[in-house]
This record gives sequence, structure tokens and C-alpha cells, in this order.
Amino acid sequence: MENHHGYISPLSSRYSSTEMQYLFSNQNKFSTWRKLWIMLAKAEQELGLQISDDQISEMEKNIDNIDFSEAAEEEKLTRHDVMAHVHVFARQCPLAAPIIHLGATSCYVGDNTDLLIIKGALELLLPRLAQIIHSLSKFSEEHKDLPTLGFTHLQPAQLTTVGKRCTLWIQDLLMDERALSRCLEDLKFRGVKGTTGTQASFLQLFNGDREKVKALDKRVAELAGFKHCYAVTGQTYSRKVDLEVVSALASLGASVSKICSDIRHLANMKELEEPFETTQIGSSAMAYKRNPMRSERCCALARHLITLVMNAAHTHASQWLERTLDDSANRRLTLSESFLTADAMLLTLLNISQGIVVYPKVIERHIRDELPFMSTENIIMAMVKKGNDRQECHEKIRILSQEAGAQVKKYGKDNDLIERIKVDAYFKPIINELSDLLNPNSFTGRASEQVEEFLAEEVAPVLKKYANCIAKCTETIFLKI
Repeated sequence: MENHHGYISPLSSRYSSTEMQYLFSNQNKFSTWRKLWIMLAKAEQELGLQISDDQISEMEKNIDNIDFSEAAEEEKLTRHDVMAHVHVFARQCPLAAPIIHLGATSCYVGDNTDLLIIKGALELLLPRLAQIIHSLSKFSEEHKDLPTLGFTHLQPAQLTTVGKRCTLWIQDLLMDERALSRCLEDLKFRGVKGTTGTQASFLQLFNGDREKVKALDKRVAELAGFKHCYAVTGQTYSRKVDLEVVSALASLGASVSKICSDIRHLANMKELEEPFETTQIGSSAMAYKRNPMRSERCCALARHLITLVMNAAHTHASQWLERTLDDSANRRLTLSESFLTADAMLLTLLNISQGIVVYPKVIERHIRDELPFMSTENIIMAMVKKGNDRQECHEKIRILSQEAGAQVKKYGKDNDLIERIKVDAYFKPIINELSDLLNPNSFTGRASEQVEEFLAEEVAPVLKKYANCIAKCTETIFLKI
């Protein structure tokens, strides 16, 4: 039965994927704690401690068998989440009870679990980001030759192409892919470091055998799927790691917000539209509306994601000496919300990127409104080639442009500059060339070639890393409400 009385995060009820939600679920968290206790026991057994196969087998049978109510009651008594779960696990595994958590501190399970979750979350986000880059690349290729007004200061400027503009979005996302990939590649395991990071308790367990303590650290990391441990830690791994990861996610948020803001502006001009279902309602009052709701959702989620980086920065800055516990409550919120928000945002952008609708006739009309002014330089150069004086021609064009501009701004009429040029005897030498001089394709420079070069040289090598994932994920993403 649905709970309408307690707070439920919109990230879980409306936006984020089941997979990302599971990564940050209590079931996954506490099952991973148990897996880590088993990894520790296995590695300690391999290195000579008196731990039996039966003890390990008993623990393995109870990995997912967690009594959350019992653990909550135990935590009320102990005021310690890790020890509460140690006690509950020990009661389920009486044979293994003496060796559970042997030599470890709470951060052995807490921090290592967080690192495993971060690793899994990055591995979930990166292919999704690659799918978006793939979809936008197809869009960019398809529209590489379609002229459109460029905008600087949000005012009409020299022409570009629809596909070229899209490469600007892709380029930002490539930088995000690089940053998130680097976070994943650089991510290491806290490993088995003891209470203040000195491994003193494990040195005692192994009777001063330093090599075995080093081997234990390495072996547990291997069992957890990590190649390396952080060489030094305090009680925790450095919260700088969290800051790097959340910074990369926040930077991704900035990219997505810029892309979706562009889409929203273009939707306002009716040049472009995000996917719109046949039964979708744009407005409760205005039945005709087709609001860019998905892009607005992306911008809203991105705004939240961008703010979370300050939490990670302050948490790292506030850690004293080997560790303080003022990181805990903040990290529970920040790490989960960063990834869940990024996940929801990318799911939404993926849906948008798979179905952007372009309206070439609207784009053409907007070009037609502005191109006469933009063509004046071409007209002047053509007149000069016919032997006319540049300054005289410039002055003629200036006067006619002012007159045409007044028609547009004062009276709301169409731009009639070209008609004025056609009836002015001064411009008779180039009348036959006007249609060529006004061809929008002659104003887009190397835009089309730039798209081809960018997709081949910059995008293709990145997408190659995700070829299998992209091949498997060809279906259109449908969104939750």
C-alpha cells in the first residue's frame, strides 16, 4: 500500500531509474557490508588466521537475509549502526560470530561500501551518457547542412547550421565523459587500514608480520573488484575523492542545463521541439501549448545537482586530522542525491535526444527575415568587383538598411531591404547575382565540414568504448511522469 503520510523523495518516486535506486538502497548497502565481512574473513583465512570454511559458508548463506527491524532496534540500544548490524549478523551466524569484523573498524564496511556504490553508479551513468552523445551525433550528422541563424547576445548573428550547433552540446558532454571516466579510473579501495589508518590492529592479528598485513589489504581489494587501494588513509578515505566525483557530476549538470536551455529558447522560436506524446497535455488552461517540459525538468534537476558540490567541498574542508563524524549525515544526502539526480537528468535528456523535432520552414522564415541585413557585406564586395567605390556603396547600403529596419521595427512589416536594392539603379550591375548572394548555404562557412571532422575525430573514438552498450540500447527511452 502506498505511503501518503511520510516523506518520499521525488528522486525515488518520480525520476530516477530502478537500477540507481537499488545501488543506494538499504538492501544493497547492508548486503554489501556482509559481503565485505566475508571478503575479510576469506583473506584472513588465506593468510593463516584460524577461520573455517564452515564459518564463511554460514555467512554467505545470510548475505541478503537482513532483518531491518531487528537492526533498527539494536541501533537504538547501541547508538552505532555498524555494531547493530554486526550483532544481528552474528545472531544469524553463531558459528561465524567470533570472527565477523575481525580487526576492522566501522569504516572498513562503511567507506568500502561507499566506494563500491560510487563505482557501480559511475558504471551506470557513463554508458547512458554515451547513448546521449550517440543520439545527438546522429542528429548533428542529419542536420549538418541545414542553415540556421546563429545568436550572440541572444540577437541574430551570422548563420551556422543546426548540426553545427549540436556539436557544441556534444563537445561539453565529451568533457563530462572524460571527467567521469577519470573519476572511475582513479577510484581506489580504502581497503583494510584499521582505526586511524595505521593497520595496527591487523599487525597484532598477524603477530607483527608486516608483509601479511600488506597482502591482506591487497587481497581484500581484489576480492572487491578493485586493482588498487589508497596508499594512505586516516580512519576514512579522503573526502577529496567524494569532492572530485560530485564535482564531475555537478559539471555534467551545468552542461545539461546549457543544452536544455538552448532547446527551450529554440522551442520558443518554434524552430525545434522536444518529443511530445499524442496524449500529452501542455497546459491545464491553454490547450494549444506544447511546453518543453522535459528540458525544463533537466534544468531543474541540474540546478539541484550543481548546488550539491558545495556540500562535498565543505565536508572535505571540515574533516579534522584522521576523521570527524560531521561528514556522515551530509554524505548520506549528498552522494545519493548527486547520483540519483544525475541519473534522472540523463534519462530525461536521453529521451529528448532520441526525438528532437526540427521545423526547417520556420528556420527558413527566420533566416529570410534577417538575411538581407547579413548579406550587405557580400553585396558590397560584389559591387566593388564590378568597379564601384566601397565607401559610396557602404553609405548607400547603410541608408537603405535604416529604411528597411524602420519598416520592421516601427511598423511590424517584413524586411524589404532586398526589394529596395532591386529598385535602386545604383545596384543594377549585381541584380542578376542577388539570388546567389542571398543563398543561406553561402553564409555557413565550414560548419558542415566541421561537423564531419568533429564526429570522426573527437566523437567516434569515445563512442567506440561504448559500442556494445550502444548496440544493445537502441530502443527509445520512455519517462516516468
